[in-house]
Amino acid sequence: MGKLCVAVCVWLSFAVTTHAQTASTDSASVDIRHTSKGFQFTTPENRFQLQIAGRLQFRYAFPYDQNPLDFDDFEEPDQHLFKVNRARLKVGGHAYQPWLKYYFEYELGASRLLDFRVMVEKWPWLSFKAGQWKVEYTRERSISSGKQQMLERSLINRPFTIDRQQGVSVYGRIDEGGLLDFNYHFSILTGMGRETRHNDDKKLMYVGKVFWNFLGDGVAISGSDLKHQSKPQASIALAGATNTSPYTRFSSSGGGELAGYGSGAPGQYQVNQWVVETAFQYKSFSWQSEYHRKRINDNYGPNTGHLAGLYVQGGYILNHQDAAKGKPLFEIASRYVHYQPELSLPQNSEEEYTLAFNCFFNGHLNKLTADFTFFDFDEMSQNREANDWRVRVQYDFSF
Repeated sequence: MGKLCVAVCVWLSFAVTTHAQTASTDSASVDIRHTSKGFQFTTPENRFQLQIAGRLQFRYAFPYDQNPLDFDDFEEPDQHLFKVNRARLKVGGHAYQPWLKYYFEYELGASRLLDFRVMVEKWPWLSFKAGQWKVEYTRERSISSGKQQMLERSLINRPFTIDRQQGVSVYGRIDEGGLLDFNYHFSILTGMGRETRHNDDKKLMYVGKVFWNFLGDGVAISGSDLKHQSKPQASIALAGATNTSPYTRFSSSGGGELAGYGSGAPGQYQVNQWVVETAFQYKSFSWQSEYHRKRINDNYGPNTGHLAGLYVQGGYILNHQDAAKGKPLFEIASRYVHYQPELSLPQNSEEEYTLAFNCFFNGHLNKLTADFTFFDFDEMSQNREANDWRVRVQYDFSF
C-alpha cells in the first residue's frame, strides 16, 4: 500500500504540473480554481475535470480516544494522547461527459484505499455506480468524517454500520420538490468488506434505502445547519440489509466480529438488519436520529443474536448573523446513545452522553471541535457496571 501511495502522489504531481503548463501557454484552455472540493482543473467545453483535495485531523484525547468496547477497556491506564487522526487524499471529477464521474479516496496515515468508484449520473431519477464506497445505509456513517457535527461517530456506529463494500448500485431522486420527493438507493455487493478480492460463498449482500423528503426538500448529508435554512428541511428514511459471510460487523478496516462471536467460517453468519432515521434543519437548528435492529444467526451452531440501538442528536448555531461578516460561527450540540448488545438480556445496556462545541472558521473545511462524553455500561446479568468520562479536542483542516 505504501507503493500505491507513492504512485498516487506521483500521478497527482504530474497531473497538476501538466495542467499548470497547459494553462500558462493558453490561459483559455484550462480553467483552474479552488472550490469546496479542493483544487479544480476543467478542460474546454467541460469534457474533463480533475479535483484534488486533502484533509487533516489533529486530535487530543484523555483518558483514551476510542469508544470502550467492553468492561476491560475501563480498566486501562489513563493516558494523554496527541495524534493525526486522519490524513486523506481525495481525487474526483468527470471524464468525457459531465455526467460520467469518478472518485478516489486514500488514507495516507494507515495506507488504505478507501473509495474508488465510477458514477453515471445523467438523469436525476436514475443513476448508477460501481466500485467501492460507504454503502448508503445510515446517515451517521454516510456523513464524511470531515462534515460531522460531533467530533466522531457514536457508540452504535460500530455494531450496526455496513461501512465500505464493493459492488454496484442504482439510485436517484423522484418528484424533486414535490410531496412525493423521494431519494432511493439499491445496492448489490460482495459483502466481504473493504478491498476484498473474493467472496466466501455464492451469496451476495443486498442493501436498500428510501428517503422521503416530506417538506419538499431533503437534508444534506452533512452535520449542522451552517446555512441558517430559511425553510424547514426534513427527511425520514428506512433502510434494510441482508448478508451471509464470516463476519458480524464491518469497519474501514474490513470485516470483523462483535463481542461474543468467534472468528467465522465461510457462510457462517446470516445477518439481517434495518434502521429508521430522521433528519431536520431549520434556522440554525439541526436534528438527526437513528433506531437500529440487527439479527445474527449462526448457521453452524444454535446461537442467535438480536441487537438494538438508537441515538438522538441536535445542535444550534449561536451566532448565525456573523456568517455575512466573515466571522467564525459557534455551535453547541449534544447526543444521547442507547445500545443493547442482546435484547434477550434487557438489563444489559451501554449508554453515551456527549456534549460538543464547534468553532467553524470556514464551515467544515476549517473547524475546531471539543467534546465531553460520559459512558455508562451495565451488565446486570453478570452483576457488573462501569462508567467513565472522556475529553477530546480536534482541529479539522481541509484544502
